[in-house]
Parts: sequence; structure tokens; C-alpha cells
Amino acid sequence: MLAKPNIKIEMREFLKLAVPLASAQVAQAIVGFVDTLMMGQLGAESLAAGGLASTTFQLLLNIASGIVIAVSPLVAIAYGGGHKTQIEQIARQGLWLSLLLGIPMMFLIGHLDAVMVHLGQAKTTVALADGYLNLILWGIFPALGFAMLRSYVSALSQARPVMVIVFLGTLVNVTGNYVLGYGKLGFPRMELAGLGLASGLSFWVMFLILLVYTLKHEQLKHYRFLQGFHRLKPHIIQQLLRTGVPIAVTIALEYGLFAVVTYLMGMLGTEALAAHQIVFQTMLVIFMVPLGMSYAVTARVGQWLGQQHLAGARLAGYIGGSMAFLFMALTAIALLTYRQQVIAMYLDIRDPQNASIIKLALPIIIIAAIAQPLDGVQKTAMGALYGLQDTRVPMLLSVLAFWGVGLPSGYLLGFRFGFGSVGLWIGQSIGVAIAGIIFLGRFHQLTSRTFKSSSSPDLPTM
Repeated sequence: MLAKPNIKIEMREFLKLAVPLASAQVAQAIVGFVDTLMMGQLGAESLAAGGLASTTFQLLLNIASGIVIAVSPLVAIAYGGGHKTQIEQIARQGLWLSLLLGIPMMFLIGHLDAVMVHLGQAKTTVALADGYLNLILWGIFPALGFAMLRSYVSALSQARPVMVIVFLGTLVNVTGNYVLGYGKLGFPRMELAGLGLASGLSFWVMFLILLVYTLKHEQLKHYRFLQGFHRLKPHIIQQLLRTGVPIAVTIALEYGLFAVVTYLMGMLGTEALAAHQIVFQTMLVIFMVPLGMSYAVTARVGQWLGQQHLAGARLAGYIGGSMAFLFMALTAIALLTYRQQVIAMYLDIRDPQNASIIKLALPIIIIAAIAQPLDGVQKTAMGALYGLQDTRVPMLLSVLAFWGVGLPSGYLLGFRFGFGSVGLWIGQSIGVAIAGIIFLGRFHQLTSRTFKSSSSPDLPTM
């Protein structure tokens, strides 16, 4: 059982979860950056095809992962309430759900070549992308299984090894890229297909190590979730789907928004698109920290809810949001102070040919930096709502904030009022600000209610 709410203790428990989870997210984001660099070494065609394939795969994987991470709030609530059998049942069916989602996902990814051709991609690009996808698809189940197990151990406050495991997976991925992609140490040169195979292998390594950890760890091994694995429990899977599908839809909406903004930037010209990519890729790496924090908030809020202690849940949510705000405020100051240095990571700022891109990127960085703290708040507030098993309303609020306000205001400012790329980023930032405010408001409203026995969480039964 959890102790009484205490700010100092809650901060310590939050950081114990948030540091490894955020570090793991940053490591995964850096892998994508390194993969892109290694694709570029294979040539322009490989870079274009690899970028297309990798982005498509990550989009589908993240959406599917949104469903299986529903394990986190459900296990956290069961853990807070001291329901050992329910923890085992949820984890067991979460693994089943990973497998049941993985099979159709493999089929879909294996037939994306026809979709890409239909969407107007060049046949040579599609052929290269297909070689990558046909091998990485074998990693979809372990990738989903790892996401499920990460949510499981986080909910049980045992997330510390996740960071180490992700770093090991990163090492396997980068080494595999070098050996298989470039044909080193006697292996054939497989180029993009080799990079896809290396990524698939890294997913298996991370999944298997984390699985062994859950079976051998002194505290975790008492939860025998693999025992009776052959027993499928549809009612628990249904509960996971009820919680997880709205999370997956929200992820799809977020990724969709970024995709639309990127395409709108392209309409403004190559230079605007290049400036946008510089800022967006930088923000993407930084954003992994509040994303990891949001997973920690989900676990802590869920654990308090399992105890039927809304005051503790509220404290956990506010501490998570405050820590995210503070971290993002510090990164905002750093970005505002070192704008030129950030751009220099991507372009030669002394080259006169890059002057127009730099001129566009500088004000975008300022806008993005100012929006950083609010972005941290909206992500952790959303995680807190997930901890309360409140996933459907945040999904609808995301549509309102990002698609109802952020995108239209960005379009109006960018195209109607002539602010261009700066206008699109202002609009996007307005959407983030509104999302942060309404998510925080809803969390405060839900945790301000007097807890009644009739409002206890609907946990799956055996």
C-alpha cells in the first residue's frame, strides 16, 4: 500500500520512475536520428526511401503501442489496491493483446508497397522502402510486447532497468546497422534491408531482456503472469481496448497534426520546410522527456486511485506537471540563448546559401521555446488523466484543441495573414496552450470530487 500524500516523498517516487522512462524515450529518439544519418551514407535514394519507410513504421507502431500501454493505468490501480491476481491477469492478457495486434500489423506492413505506390511515391523509392519494411515487420510483436512490459513494470514502480535495456537495444541497433547495412565483418551489404533487420533484432533483444527481468526480479517474480498463459480472457482484453483505443486515436491525431503542418510548410517552399524540420527535429528529442514523465504520472496517479485516495492522485498529477513545466522552462531558456548553435547542428551557418533558411528558423525557435513549458504541462496532464482511466474525453479534447483551434489558427496566420511558417508555429502553439489548460482543468475537476464507493475503478475480474 502507498503512504499518505507527502510532497517530498511524491517527488522522490515520481523521479524514480520519470528519470529512467524519460531517458529511455530520449535514447529511442536519438536512434531515429542516427538511423537517418546512416541512411544518408547509403545515398540520396536510400535516405528518401528509408525516411519514408521508417516514418510509416514508427507511426503504425506508436498507434498500436497506444493500445497496449493501457496496461499501465489498470495495473497501477490494481497495485494500489493490493490486488495481486488482477495484476497477473492484466499483464497476461496485455501480452496476448500484443500478439493479437502484432499479427495483422505484420500483414499490413508487408503490403504497404501497394499503398505507397497508390499515394504517388516513385516505384524505385517504394522498392527500397519495401526491403526495409519486409524485415523490420518481424520486430512488430516484440516492439509491442516491450511497450506492454514497460508499462507493466512502470505501474509497479520498477522502471529503473528500462533505461539500461533501451541503451542496450540502441547499441544492438546501431551496431547491426553498421554490420548489416554496410556489409562489415564478413556479412553481405544489405543496405536499407540490413537496417530494417537490425532494428527488428533490437526489438527482440529489448523485449526478451525485459521479460527475463520481470521473471527474475525479487519483487516482480511474485506476479506469475505467464502462468496459465494459454487462457485467453476476452473480458480483460475488452477492458484494455476500452482504455487503450482512445489513447491510440489520440496518438494518431497528434501525429496527423504534425504531418499536416509539415505538408503545409512544404506549400510555403523548400526553405520554409527545411527551417521547420530543423526546429521540429530538435523539439522532438526534447519532447521525449515530458513524454517519459507522462508515463510516470500515469503510474503514480493510478496507484493512488487504486487506494481510492484522490488527494494523493491530485498531488501526483500536480507534481508531475510542475516538474515537466520546470524542465521545459529550462530547455526554453537554453534554446533562446543558443539559437544559432542549434541551427549549426544541421546547417553550416557561415554558408551564405543557408542564410534564408536560418532567417526563417530563428523566429520559429523562439516561438517553439516559449511553447515548451505549456507542451510539458499538456503531456503530463494527459498522462494524469490516463491514470484516472479517463481516456475518451482527452481524445475529444485533443481534437478540439489541436484540430479545432491549433491547425485552423495556424493556417489563417500562415496563409491568410501572411505570417508564413511563423504563423503555422504560432497556431500550433496556441493549440498546445489550450490543450494544457483544458487537460489540467479536467484533472483538477475529477480529483476534486469526494470519493464514493460507487465511483471505484472498474477493474477486470478473474
